[in-house]
Amino acid sequence: MAPMKKKGERGAAANYITRNRAIKRLQISLADFRRLCILKGIYPREPKNKKKVNKGSTAPRTFYYVKDIKYLAHEPILEKFREYKTFAKKLKKALGKKEFDSVKSLEENKPEYTLDHLVKERYPTFIDALRDLDDALSMVFLFSTLPANDKIKYKTVENCKRLAAEFQHYVVISRSLKKTFLSIKGIYYQAEIRGQDITWIVPYQFSQQVPTDVDLRVMMTFLEFYQTLLGFVNYKLYSDMNLIYPPKIDIKKDEGNAGLTAYVVETSEGKDILKNIKTKPEEKEENVDKEKMKEYQERIKNLSENMNIDNEENEEEEEEEEANEETNDIKFEDQGKTDENEISETDKLIKETQLRAEFQKLFENCVFYLSREVPKYSLEFVIKAFGGKVGWDSSVSIGSAISENDPSITHYICDRPKQDHIFLHGVYVQPQWVYDCINAKKLLNTSNYYPGETLPPHLSPFVKLNETDYNPEEEIDEDEIMEDSEEVSGTTKTSTEDSEEVEDEEDDDDEEDEDEDEDEDKEEEDKEDENKKLAMIMMSKKDKRLYNQIQHSRNKKAAEVNKLKKKKLALQKK
Repeated sequence: MAPMKKKGERGAAANYITRNRAIKRLQISLADFRRLCILKGIYPREPKNKKKVNKGSTAPRTFYYVKDIKYLAHEPILEKFREYKTFAKKLKKALGKKEFDSVKSLEENKPEYTLDHLVKERYPTFIDALRDLDDALSMVFLFSTLPANDKIKYKTVENCKRLAAEFQHYVVISRSLKKTFLSIKGIYYQAEIRGQDITWIVPYQFSQQVPTDVDLRVMMTFLEFYQTLLGFVNYKLYSDMNLIYPPKIDIKKDEGNAGLTAYVVETSEGKDILKNIKTKPEEKEENVDKEKMKEYQERIKNLSENMNIDNEENEEEEEEEEANEETNDIKFEDQGKTDENEISETDKLIKETQLRAEFQKLFENCVFYLSREVPKYSLEFVIKAFGGKVGWDSSVSIGSAISENDPSITHYICDRPKQDHIFLHGVYVQPQWVYDCINAKKLLNTSNYYPGETLPPHLSPFVKLNETDYNPEEEIDEDEIMEDSEEVSGTTKTSTEDSEEVEDEEDDDDEEDEDEDEDEDKEEEDKEDENKKLAMIMMSKKDKRLYNQIQHSRNKKAAEVNKLKKKKLALQKK
């Protein structure tokens, strides 16, 4: 007889393991198991058939892959967790016996671990690390604004501030910022680094209160890993640009809340790159543009030479073989088309590089002065990332190189309707103007952004509007709204009439005599209507319902858009 098959030894049941069994196998506590899973990137799995995996039971349980638990069993951090557990027991025992000499020796030999090997395991290439940098940046920027308490240590907050400032300095030097958006949650930024779009959110710097219903232990575990990841990324980015990492910190400026200006970013030769930030990127960009232009010109020359060679070969073949003239002409035409396509692609690349270089120098000829009521931590970063110069009020922080009465100032950024002193050599604008200029990729007209003026809508650059969506920046006419509303009502009527005609299967055989003076447009419309009716007749009941639902949702959306347009017109008339 064949051996009897036992339940839970083969198939899906053998591939999964419950959390309690995994903890017993690894011989660690639940808190350490959670930490280990977060650090290693292992998450619970949902089996297809819970009954088979759970031995016929439907009780709610969390499952993991058996191979993942075997993978965790060989982790060196697991041994460090066990060492720390024994260390905590010895320390508690020594404190109870008041043996302070042994307490000192224990604290000196406290077990410590690093997460460097985990970063290398989870991200084998640098591009993989950049793709997963969004959450890391958002978490680090969040903890850099939180106050230190019993659960959040002062060292972690300071380390997060340092890592965030280092990354911001790289974005400023490389001019890689693309988009910004002011939302209720915070300020969204997007930068392009090595062809990867990295988006993160920075909270507003208000007095933060740590909520009690949030499990900070889980967040601190994620933060522990993200700090090491961001440290690796910053080191790689700085070293590739020939910069010294970590950058030096001016203690006086740091104590005076100088922000980004407290950091001294130097090259390997010992030159301060932030002092010459206006001239150096220009030279680099010009050199890059020249090199790219040379490459494109060489490619175009090679293409033209190939085309000439092909012409000569075709002429020789025509002389030798007159019978194959047509085939040779077709080949030559195909080659000419491909060459023209390649030339057009190179032209597009040249235009894109030129536009990108102009966008990176958006605020190059602008000098800004920030009033004390505007968010200096955000505006300083954004303006410097596009080549502008910034100064601020001395009451906010120290380190400003530009005073308020400097004649070189072009824009005063303020958020108060009335100003005590007005300087005539600069334009007074609200902070939204800076962010809207970045999203529009050009310097906008300042008349709509004067202090006290009602600002235009600040739209998100991360949302792509369709043709049917409502666009607040569009100019609206009353005639267009009336036409749109008539079209919506007409489409609803026609859709209901068509569905009734199809359901009743009543074919109208009455043919009207066509007049000779009818326009071609009307004939085309009639043909389209007939084709639609024929298509509706051929539809099944299920398809008809789907079609009617789609039409209903479209008409509903169009009606909402018209409603918003009417509201805007009414506000404009007021």
